[in-house]
Amino acid sequence: MAGMAELVRGHWTRGEPGRDAPSELVVALYRWWVVAMAFKIAGATWDICWHFKWLRDDLAPPHLINTVGTVIVVGLVVFHTYTGIGVDRATLRWMQWGLGIFLVAAPLDVINHRVNGLDITAWSPSHALLYIGTGLMSIGLIRGWAQHGRGDRYFHPITCFLWFTVLDNFLFLNQHQEYGVLGLAAWDRGTPYAEDILLQFAADDLGRPLDRVAVEHFTLPVPDWVYPSWAVLTGLGTLLLARRLVGSRWTATTIAAGYLAFRCVAWGLLAAADFPISTVPFFLLAGAVAIDLSFQLAARIRPLVGAVAVTAVSYAALSLQQTYLAAPPSDYWSAVYVVVLFAGLWWFLQFLLDTGVWQRLVSRGQTTTGARESTTPRP
Repeated sequence: MAGMAELVRGHWTRGEPGRDAPSELVVALYRWWVVAMAFKIAGATWDICWHFKWLRDDLAPPHLINTVGTVIVVGLVVFHTYTGIGVDRATLRWMQWGLGIFLVAAPLDVINHRVNGLDITAWSPSHALLYIGTGLMSIGLIRGWAQHGRGDRYFHPITCFLWFTVLDNFLFLNQHQEYGVLGLAAWDRGTPYAEDILLQFAADDLGRPLDRVAVEHFTLPVPDWVYPSWAVLTGLGTLLLARRLVGSRWTATTIAAGYLAFRCVAWGLLAAADFPISTVPFFLLAGAVAIDLSFQLAARIRPLVGAVAVTAVSYAALSLQQTYLAAPPSDYWSAVYVVVLFAGLWWFLQFLLDTGVWQRLVSRGQTTTGARESTTPRP
């Protein structure tokens, strides 16, 4: 640690993006990004179940945990910006725009809650800005790590984790339904998770007495077609892109399994602490396996064939989960248009990657300098 602190101090001088620096310093910066994103994900995971139990509290522990991650991110972006180390211009722009949007969205969200109380849904405009900001930062991270982390012994695990952050960011919205379906069941049993003031807020939002309709409005606020459509198009769409860019045989399955393992651990910890629990989207694993097998069985499988296979397997797995475990209510007829949209997404990604358009886009802003090897051992 002392040696790393010395490296940081020794390179705290103004520089342009792409500046030459020891590889151990650059790798250490990206490992700190992993720490920061882990704090942010942990805080966000706790936050959503917190708001299924209590009304909003700005200084709630989940917010403080998320803030720790955000503070680390601010420090890292400042370091990248001032020194130019570990990033090219394009990577730095992704990080700066992502952080900027997030920092603008955070006070807007606070103001929104001051005026309107707890958002009745995770799908609000102020929340959307938070997701967009985090997503842009993750894109910059993946891009920068791909350029600078290849010599690190943890390159592949960190790559999978960074894609995990994108997947978690997209699927966070679906967690409202995943908590909601069990929250509504708890109300029906006469043992609601939420405190009375939160349930009354849901009723007041509708302008009606506190009854099942009001609780359902709070717990399951979006139409039934949203949950499976969003899971396939954004969740599995992320895994499709990750599989193509990373290139390892079981990339999609590995990332999905890691995400589900994290959700299971979080489920156990929250249940032990007497917090509300959610369903876990195990059906995504079937879709991830279908993506990996599609690439293994045919190097250039047609997008429509692949989309049909992935969508059919995912919806079938969701139906089984809903029958034998638990899952949010879903409109299975949505598969008709989801398969078309997923095929279009597959074709579009294939076009970008096979024609070289993607490479031209991601290579903008690259410089010929960057991390250099050092004779000192890596941390």
